[in-house]
Amino acid sequence: MLRYLSQRVLYTVPVVWLVVSLVFLLIHFVPGDPIQQMLGEGAPAADIEAARHAYGLDLPIRVQYLNYWRGVLHGDLGPSIRYNQGVSSLIAQRYPYTLQLTAASLLVAIVLSIPAGVRSARRRNRWDDRVLGVVSLFGLSFPNFALGPVMILFFAIKLGWLPVSGSGTLAHLVLPAITMGSALAAILTRMVRTSMLEELGQDYVRTARAKGLPERTVIYGHALRNAMIPIVTVLGLQFGAMLAGAIVTETIFSWPGIGRLTIQAISNRDYYLVEGSILAIGLTYVAVNFLTDLVYSVVNPRIRQ
Repeated sequence: MLRYLSQRVLYTVPVVWLVVSLVFLLIHFVPGDPIQQMLGEGAPAADIEAARHAYGLDLPIRVQYLNYWRGVLHGDLGPSIRYNQGVSSLIAQRYPYTLQLTAASLLVAIVLSIPAGVRSARRRNRWDDRVLGVVSLFGLSFPNFALGPVMILFFAIKLGWLPVSGSGTLAHLVLPAITMGSALAAILTRMVRTSMLEELGQDYVRTARAKGLPERTVIYGHALRNAMIPIVTVLGLQFGAMLAGAIVTETIFSWPGIGRLTIQAISNRDYYLVEGSILAIGLTYVAVNFLTDLVYSVVNPRIRQ
């Protein structure tokens, strides 16, 4: 197991390096001067040059790249040009909000998809299976940037049940979590249905029923447990998509997470903050995939063998 873990860690190193390197190059090739944007159009040339020198932006790209990685290895992601604050502290303030939103969205997706997928598989080709199929297709076809405003208009403005935006209470988390979790719930519902249909046709299910086990035990204690093996993989892969979706959702609901911080950093040409935010998202995605491999080996005994 230690050898397996070491190999997985080594596989993630080039992925993180490639992601950060591409972001570093792309953000420097984007038109616009962050120092000019920070100081304003009427700033003296001497002040602009002094600020550019203070942030190390007057150095060649190769030197800036090496200096950035040197700082990353020492835990220093550089200063934020816009906020005049360390990037590490800014990410530490916003990162828990994104994790909270992502975890809530995953919970919403799992709570909705597993019962729906199991019922759809048990009621194959009946009216409720067709209804659930249409609902899941609708969830896949409705993007976050469209669903979010609709939910704000209906639940927050018209009914007044929930806050429009911001954070601070559990009520602020409901609409963003449902907005992000609904698309994943639609995907998982189809996955659960397909996996359950395959497992319900296996010999061990017929044997369990022939032994007189309750139907609930057969479904949830045997079939669903084996059907969860591919679903765990999908959850790990979709986590990265949810981090990308958090950028849109956090902007819509003014949620103070790292996704919204990334958008603000890109619009302000805040080089160090963009690089730090993408690095945090990339490391999170790599860590989740790593944990997914471990959970997959626990769920599936054949992987351990």
